[in-house]
Amino acid sequence: MVLVAYMKPLTELVVDYIASEGFDVVDHIALEIPDNLDVACHDPVRLPEIVSGLNLDDVDVIVLSACVQMPSLPAIAKVEALTGKPVVTAAVATTYAMLKALELEPVVPGAGALLSGAY
Repeated sequence: MVLVAYMKPLTELVVDYIASEGFDVVDHIALEIPDNLDVACHDPVRLPEIVSGLNLDDVDVIVLSACVQMPSLPAIAKVEALTGKPVVTAAVATTYAMLKALELEPVVPGAGALLSGAY
């Protein structure tokens, strides 16, 4: 499941890219926020409610934000608790990759499963 701030055409490109990397995207939602400044102002408190309305039965992981401008950190633990699924975001994935590249332990408390130290 992928949730993005993008307009539908860009969302389709993101979904197609993820699929080309060998992952099945069961569902996706485009918030269709046309302006990057508005994306940065999106309230992350709304994200769990958006996710709760989706069918996640065949989903292994939730991409809560594929956009580093959209705030999502405050929602990651809530969405993981709500769904029982690991959650990743562009910012979390970038942080994980940076910490690994720097040979630092990729652990950030409260930042979700990927940065929990389990990987």
